[in-house]
Amino acid sequence: MAQATSFPYKTAAITGASSGIGEALALELAGRGCHVGLLARRQDRLEQVAREVEKMGARAVIAPCDVSDRRQVREAIDRVRQELGPIDLLIANAGVGDPVKATKFDVDRVELLYRVNVLGAIYAIGAVLPEMLDRRFGHIVGISSLAGYRGFPYSSTYCATKAALRVQLEGLRVELRPFGIYVTTVSPGFIRTPMTAKNKFYMPFLMDADVAARKIANAIARKRRTFDFPWQMALFVRLLRLLPPFAYDRLIRPYKEW
Repeated sequence: MAQATSFPYKTAAITGASSGIGEALALELAGRGCHVGLLARRQDRLEQVAREVEKMGARAVIAPCDVSDRRQVREAIDRVRQELGPIDLLIANAGVGDPVKATKFDVDRVELLYRVNVLGAIYAIGAVLPEMLDRRFGHIVGISSLAGYRGFPYSSTYCATKAALRVQLEGLRVELRPFGIYVTTVSPGFIRTPMTAKNKFYMPFLMDADVAARKIANAIARKRRTFDFPWQMALFVRLLRLLPPFAYDRLIRPYKEW
């Protein structure tokens, strides 16, 4: 693990911090000397994560909220700021990924995915950005997905939300760099989390959350613009992006077991 002195930020806010990548990142950053604000809906799980963070010598503030609610996100960020001080690093990680099949197209479910995966991140960014601009210092990280590079069967809504987040962050990255604010788009492949545990299909290069968190924290410390991993899946997705529509449609077919 990197030494605490090598990590450039002292205070982070993490959405979706109650499990999966968010929980693993909280522990990873704590090990690097970073105090963390933990945002998610489940207070009991946040309390457990906070105890683990504090065992590592870092401070933790829990701020239960539903990221799809703009007011709740703003109040949660304010709470973190009041208790830990200015937020140097925001990790917009909260996300949901349930499949939405075309034959059972549930508009309410589609809307929920957009509200959590896209608007949830935007609400968090909106809550930290004014202060970062005033300080001319900060780092915004959005957890997108390799799935956001093409539309996959049954997961097209999830793919679309991650694509929207990636493009949003890309534009912000260019705009904010002159103000001393860095933006990193992280696009993982399959990570072992409660969300992927529901998948019934084969997940190549499946990675444990703590390994993923270490890689993400290293990318943040290096101020990477983008970080796609694991490299094998990232390469495969890049090749898929080169396919014309007719070839993609022939190669990628929906499978009943999905």
